[in-house]
Amino acid sequence: MSTNAYEATGELGHSSQIDRDTVLQVRNLRKWFPLREGLLRRQNGSVKAVDGVSFDLYRGETLGIVGESGCGKSTTARCILRLIEPDSGEIYFQGIDITKAEPKEMKTLRKDMQIVFQDPYTSLNPRMTIDDTVAFNLVVHGYSWKEARNRAWEVMEQVALPPGMYARRYPHELSGGQRQRINIARALVLNPKLVVLDEPVSSLDKSVQAQALNLLIDLKQALGLSYIFISHDLNVVEYTSDRVAVMYLGRIVETAPAGAMYSEQLHPYTKALLASIPSGDPDQRLKTPPLSGDPPSPINPPSGCHFRTRCPFVMDRCAVEDPQLLAVGDGREVACHLHSGSEEKKQ
Repeated sequence: MSTNAYEATGELGHSSQIDRDTVLQVRNLRKWFPLREGLLRRQNGSVKAVDGVSFDLYRGETLGIVGESGCGKSTTARCILRLIEPDSGEIYFQGIDITKAEPKEMKTLRKDMQIVFQDPYTSLNPRMTIDDTVAFNLVVHGYSWKEARNRAWEVMEQVALPPGMYARRYPHELSGGQRQRINIARALVLNPKLVVLDEPVSSLDKSVQAQALNLLIDLKQALGLSYIFISHDLNVVEYTSDRVAVMYLGRIVETAPAGAMYSEQLHPYTKALLASIPSGDPDQRLKTPPLSGDPPSPINPPSGCHFRTRCPFVMDRCAVEDPQLLAVGDGREVACHLHSGSEEKKQ
């Protein structure tokens, strides 16, 4: 796995300088969900949700993870935090392989690893007031309720929810954007180093999305956070991310600095994915779909390259050789035989 340094773009939402210290290293991560049937619940196949994912996350960086629904983005995030247990692979957080951590050690590590979930309402307890919700993480880690509430009020100020106005309210009394700010505050109350953002703005209106994204960018810069930003909205990922990883059917097929990824795509799937971004310019309307066919089943994916059944440049070797994620220069990696061998593509 390449760890070439990323040259920051300096654009809005991108860090002007990124410390090259590695916060997170993921190596060959796999999570297959068994399919069971019959009275005896015998296993009959597996859903290969995450199938050999590897990447690095650097201190102060936002890594965007994009792909079609069902490609394994959220499962990858939950495995990284061990909300679900991976089947195999290594996850090094600040040099510690958390796949081998005991429950007591994992509880300590969780202070530095937090997540913001997609739905800002169902992830909140409707019977807890806002300040109790934010403070609860601290209480779990041994703080008194008084200490925890004081800290909760500080973080509520950081996310622009004045505690004098909102602390004793309940989730149903807040708007969607305000609820998501509470989820962000709950993640930040322990001063984490890594925050996983799993579709954090997908359920919000566009105007509220912009406010939430700007808040996340400001908090990242002020607190020195590292983000994994998962989204299906490619415009949102471009706005927030320093580097982008593209997933297809449980695997990463391309990684690149955000500016380079959006100006030039190397993998055919990445090209099709970015070509599908809606344009407001009537002269830029697509006359043919950028990609045809449905994604193969993760229960029985194609041999070799998983994308070959939909790829316009498919070659004979694609059916028998599994392309590996290889460095191709300028901080870019791609898993495609178009960039890993000399065989000419078919027309």
